[in-house]
Amino acid sequence: MPNAVPVPSSNSRALQRLGWGLLWLAMAGLSVHFLLAIHTQYGQVDPEHYTMYWARRGWLWLHIGGGVLGVVLGPLQFLTRWPKARPHLHRWLGRTYIGGMLVACAAAVGLIATSPAPAAITTAFAGTALAWLVTALVAMIGIRHGNITRHRRWMTRAYLVTLAPVLFRLLLPAWIASGRAPTPDAIALLLWSSWTIPLLLHALVLAACAGWRSARSSTATGAAPLP
Repeated sequence: MPNAVPVPSSNSRALQRLGWGLLWLAMAGLSVHFLLAIHTQYGQVDPEHYTMYWARRGWLWLHIGGGVLGVVLGPLQFLTRWPKARPHLHRWLGRTYIGGMLVACAAAVGLIATSPAPAAITTAFAGTALAWLVTALVAMIGIRHGNITRHRRWMTRAYLVTLAPVLFRLLLPAWIASGRAPTPDAIALLLWSSWTIPLLLHALVLAACAGWRSARSSTATGAAPLP
């Protein structure tokens, strides 16, 4: 008789789904918190609330509008069941996501070009926009070539970059609470960290999952033959 064929257990699949579900639920919660904070800050259209963005509020509105589309549509695209059942809707939501990203990135160029902030901050802001653009475009190229795995992985990376402003708004108060001053270099560091750290963690998780699957496959392949 041939060796036993490795079959993923229902328990492991259920735990994996639960883990991803909790992860995306946490991201959705953080996104809602971010959107409420944005509304609180910029909901009243006056110089007091907009501070240095008042003269550039047009660029800011475009940037926020495109970013909000990404934050809201991102979790919907990662639901595993309905995209397969409604691929046409999934594609159009994806196109809307990409459109919002392009608007936000174009507005980011306007904000950077008119910003009085030090070069360290504007460079970090530009790096975030570029990372968002590149990850999303690689994902789009992947699905154009029929590579679903590559598309999903890079869309995950794109959404992690989408959430960079959310994470930055958590990192900055934590930095100040630790007794450190929010200098331009510190703000730039937090801007870079808000998307590089999530991408690094994502890479580590993928590597760990690949190693775990390889180990299970090797164990099952080397199992004693069935009687």
